[in-house]
Amino acid sequence: MDTTSSRPFKQRLQQIEAFVFDNDGVFTNGTVFLMPGGEQVRTASTRDGYAVQHATKCGVRLAMISGGRSEEVVRRMNGLGVQEVIMGASEKLGSFESLCARWNLTVDQVCYMGDDIPDIPVLKAAGMACCPHDAVPEVRAVSDYVSPLAGGAGCVRDILEQAMKVKGLWMNDLAHAW
Repeated sequence: MDTTSSRPFKQRLQQIEAFVFDNDGVFTNGTVFLMPGGEQVRTASTRDGYAVQHATKCGVRLAMISGGRSEEVVRRMNGLGVQEVIMGASEKLGSFESLCARWNLTVDQVCYMGDDIPDIPVLKAAGMACCPHDAVPEVRAVSDYVSPLAGGAGCVRDILEQAMKVKGLWMNDLAHAW
């Protein structure tokens, strides 16, 4: 039996040392606008962006694993301070396990947030599995925490803010600057 799942959510957050996110459906609402010429455009929450850059400034380890290949997504994540951006991951579990090994963390120390079926193997392996409110039912069923917020509408900030508050990192001197 996994003893971590019997502990209250906020207590479990104290044990999390890193956060890994999917992109489409988590940082975005999953909608892709197809522009003339084939360019794909997505929208993202600036509040999620604020929480990500604040977390990276506070030393919280963050990464993104996506099946997509958008260079714009890489630039945005890098601009927010996320250096571990894995794109084109057709099978995410191997990328997740490699990332944990590079960070010298066990999978139990890492929280993963995903929204769709390709995320399920990582959600099952992670120490804490989270998803946006509008995740598919199969993902909601294996998640330890379902954010009340949808993908692209603050679910990333929700989990990061809660974790940083538990660790005393949310309202510090670094919080007042972008």
